[in-house]
Amino acid sequence: MSPLKFTERKMKMICLLLAAICSPVFTEDWKANVVKELDALVTSCVAIPCSFTYPKDNLPSSKLRGIWHLSDPPTSLVYHEDQTRVLDNFKGRTHLLGTLGQNNCTLEMAKVKDHDSGPFCFQIELAKTNEPTRDKFSFVEDCVTLKMLHEPPTPTLTKPDTATVGRSYTVTCSVKHTCSSHQPTLTWSRSTDVDVKSYREIHSGNWEVQSILTFTPEEKDDHEDITCTATFNGMKTSTAKFTLYVKLYILDIVYFGPVQHIGRMILISILFVCIFMLKKYNMWNRNSLILFPSSSWRVTW
Repeated sequence: MSPLKFTERKMKMICLLLAAICSPVFTEDWKANVVKELDALVTSCVAIPCSFTYPKDNLPSSKLRGIWHLSDPPTSLVYHEDQTRVLDNFKGRTHLLGTLGQNNCTLEMAKVKDHDSGPFCFQIELAKTNEPTRDKFSFVEDCVTLKMLHEPPTPTLTKPDTATVGRSYTVTCSVKHTCSSHQPTLTWSRSTDVDVKSYREIHSGNWEVQSILTFTPEEKDDHEDITCTATFNGMKTSTAKFTLYVKLYILDIVYFGPVQHIGRMILISILFVCIFMLKKYNMWNRNSLILFPSSSWRVTW
């Protein structure tokens, strides 16, 4: 083989290799990222996180169709843009939260029923340019199973052990859920205080809503029950509560007036009388030593 032909052949091989590397068909496979298991509260809703990749060939979003179906049989459709093809049990209860053009296939299921356990699998259909046919691919190896919860999660309270009169006191109430589109509502038994809410995703499909209650305790708040109530989509509720213990100081009477502290004032008065009598006794005892140095006289006195 001549050196020129060898060089041409070598160049062709390099070009083919570069084409294979740059081609999206070779670099991207059919893959889906779906959470394997997720809690679902009966009567509420659940959002199933889902993302996917496929061999792209510059298709617009209008050429993509997302379908969710049962793993067995795969012909049982849970979600389809044509609702007439969906199982009666799921009609009107499922829709896509994600945008297929952004490779987001997240599914929301509303009014969860106790038999909606799945497994559920995602299928993508790609319409070919200028052709009515579609390429289909079902991610049957990446399906989700729902764990049915008949009772809602209980909120968690984080707080100091004791409160102090006149000093700011903060309590945090948090609860987990799996429906990001309809966050639970947290309410407090003390409705007039500062209440700050926040939302965050703990891990795939699991969310947490948090409410921070801040107030300044008074003496009347001692032994008060404070309750945090979580109301979920579907109107199921759960509660958590604690008893507030307020620490008091003697000098509180200076700020709150003697009327509210009569008991403590009497106790303080008795304390001062005892201290005064003790001092008097000590003074008399020292004087007696001067006037009556003999131990016998002290005993007589």
